[in-house]
Amino acid sequence: MCASRLPDTTVVFVHGLWMMNLNTLLLRQRVHAEFGFDCRAFHYSAHSSSPAEIVHSLEEVVDGLAVERLHLVGHSLGGLIVMRYLAQSPALAPGRAVLLGAPVVRSRAAQSLATSTLGRAMLGTAGVEELVVERGRSWQGDREIGCIAGNSPFGLGHVIGRIEEENDGSVAVGETRLSGARDHLVLPVSHTGMLFSKNVAHQVGYFLVNGCFARPAP
Repeated sequence: MCASRLPDTTVVFVHGLWMMNLNTLLLRQRVHAEFGFDCRAFHYSAHSSSPAEIVHSLEEVVDGLAVERLHLVGHSLGGLIVMRYLAQSPALAPGRAVLLGAPVVRSRAAQSLATSTLGRAMLGTAGVEELVVERGRSWQGDREIGCIAGNSPFGLGHVIGRIEEENDGSVAVGETRLSGARDHLVLPVSHTGMLFSKNVAHQVGYFLVNGCFARPAP
């Protein structure tokens, strides 16, 4: 059964590396249409800003919202920005978070890119700091976090990173498993394709309302 949603609920979407707010537009529109959330986009530059600077900008945006309930959705690198933000901002309005294709353990594709000067330049300051170093992130906070991974390997990431296990074309499913997360779901989508998937949009909204992903009854 779906839990009721507070009327003053905002969802902030954080895009991934090499992306812009436009990339999350369809996802935001679908979540808004089905669940009625006020959906906002947060933009950052992974090349000109450090993760600390990006989180500071995100803090300023969220502080200006003054909402009763706050959810966060981060795609890829954006998911790692969300993790860092939540870890250092405990006094937030209540809510949940969803990470989409976020390599919380490591990113072998990014590690392979970082072996060259050109690759490190492509990753940018934030990409190198958050994606290349293997951190083994975990979550101990009260906010419930759900992780969605894809297993349609369409993309150059699995070739560059030589990812042999199940992956979404850029990130391995195993790289998205966050210790302490409330739920984890694997869907037949690619890393970029998940942003355009109706099922992903439904699962994002469902988790934000219920604290778990929708699964068929046994």
